[in-house]
Parts: sequence; structure tokens; C-alpha cells
Amino acid sequence: MKNALLIGVVSLLFSACSSIRYVNIETTKPAEITFPALVNKVLIVNNAVPQPDNAGYEYKLMGAIQDTARAQADSALYDACKALGLAILETDYFNDVLLFQEATRDDDQSLYDKKLTQETVQSLCDETGTGAIISLDRLLFDTNKNVIAMGGGFFFGAINVKISGVLRTYLPGRENPLATVLLSDSIFWTEQGETMEELEAYLPSPSDALREAAKYIGKQAAPYFAPHWQNELRWYYTGASATWKQASAYAAVQRWKEAGALWESLFKQSANKNSQAKIASNIAFVQEMQGNYEKALEWAEKGHSLFQKTDEEGRDYKLLSQYMLVLQERIRENQKLNIQFGNI
Repeated sequence: MKNALLIGVVSLLFSACSSIRYVNIETTKPAEITFPALVNKVLIVNNAVPQPDNAGYEYKLMGAIQDTARAQADSALYDACKALGLAILETDYFNDVLLFQEATRDDDQSLYDKKLTQETVQSLCDETGTGAIISLDRLLFDTNKNVIAMGGGFFFGAINVKISGVLRTYLPGRENPLATVLLSDSIFWTEQGETMEELEAYLPSPSDALREAAKYIGKQAAPYFAPHWQNELRWYYTGASATWKQASAYAAVQRWKEAGALWESLFKQSANKNSQAKIASNIAFVQEMQGNYEKALEWAEKGHSLFQKTDEEGRDYKLLSQYMLVLQERIRENQKLNIQFGNI
């Protein structure tokens, strides 16, 4: 069976003269939601109602609340759906991701979280040729803008937008949603200017702030629906001998087979338990980079047991303890990814 996870070293973080090198790698993470194997095209739908212009927005100017403050959320709902669709499309997981151009609700109950009916789901899927729907069923904003006068004739302004929403996935022929995702996040801006006019030119308008917040939350929600890349930190130990240096040189250029062979020879030759533990940790890293997660965990456990005899409270023991948990999670994630990519 092929492993679904792919990894690549991105950058070396510390110099070669250190006893330990940290590296950034990219790992493929499974989607939170697993769609049926036959679903290769999805539809993004706006099933939310925009909140009123005078709701969820407070503007303080020099400490005084402005009663006339307004922020339009109509376009923001569409922006959230579009940003979500584009972010999912960029993962190349589905054959296609479509955006339904029309809102599906005509009521004014923005606080009400209303699910799509099965009749609507079936009709939309039939109309668009999609196998599943991702629906924005509610999206609300709590916006605060505060402008104050600073010393020296400057004005300072801040806008903070808190976002909360509900996304659901629907399948034709299934009465209940496949999954429900609760969204919660925030985004803010701070600027200063010599005049109020200059400050307002720098800060987004209230409606634009809502639109940017909607795009942000839409993009952030994409990992729920498609496998995605994530940066993670790893490390390997270096040594002063020629063999150690050669192995480290191989690792630096991602020649894992050669690096692993040298570290395994060093492991067999070493009589020092602490040194063996570090080498075992290196071999675990090599196995992970080759996609052999079970073998990586075996080597990590071997190194962990050796560190227990020499350095239970030290940095290296704690690092390897954490790495074992990471590898256990990678094994579980790989099983889920194999399902999502149809490898089993």
C-alpha cells in the first residue's frame, strides 16, 4: 500500500556547528471531513442571511459611541463562500469546486441557523452535477472600531472583527448533514495618521473590514474539507566524526537512504547508550521522511528507552517523548489520508 503523506525539507534553521539541527518540513494533513469516494465535485452555497447594517458594529470616536455607525454584510457572505471555494480548489483534491451564485434564503432571520432541506440538496446537485454541497448556513460579525487622539497631533485607530459561523456538508439522499463545522476567529487592523482624513484612508471601511474578515474565515475553513499542507518542526543530531559529518551532509540534501545507512552503522558501533539514543532518533527521522511511519516510531521508541537510562529529565528525552506522540498521530493521519485518496 502506498503512503498518502508526502514530506519535503524546506529549510535548515541552525548552523552545522550545533549538536542538533532543527529543520522545517511540510506534511500533508487529512481533511477533518471525509467525503464518500464517489464525490469528486462539490458545490459551495450561501445559505446565510446578512445581519442588519446597524447590528454588530460599534464605533467609538474619542470615547463617544457613534449612533449612526453602519456596516454592510451582504457582500461579505458571498466573499466567504468564494474564498472557501478557491482555497479548496487550490488543494487539487476535488476535480472541481463550483460556487452557486444565488443566495438560497429570502428571509431576514440572520441569527437563525437554517439547514438546507434534502429536496434543495438534491435539486442543487442535479442542476450542477455535483456530488456534495458545502453550505454556509450562518455568518455573523461583531465589529469594534476605536479612534483616539494621541500626543504630538497623531490619531490612532483600531478595527477588530470577531467572526462566527456555521458550515455544513450535505449529500444527496442523506437526510441529515454529513458534518457541521462551527467557525470562530478574529482579525484586526491598527493604523495611525497625522489627520483624521489620513487615518481613515489607511483603515478599511467598516463594510470592507467585514469583507476581508469573511475572506479570511473562508480560507481558514478549507482544511476541514480537503487534505492540506502544514509546516512542522523536526531535528537531527550531528557529531564530530567523519561518518557523523557525512551522514549529516546527506540529510541536509535529503538523501535519506544514504544518511540512514550511515547512522545505522554508527548505532551498531556505538557502546554509549546516550549516543545510541541520539542516533536512533536520527534514524526515526529518516524513516519518517521516507514515509515509513511505523518503522520511525519503532526507532523513536528504541531511542526513548535508551534515553531513559541516561537522561530522563533532559532536553533530548523530552524531545523524543514529544516526537513519539507526533509519529503516533502521523500513523493515524496516514490511515485517514489513504481513505481520502482512495488508496484502500
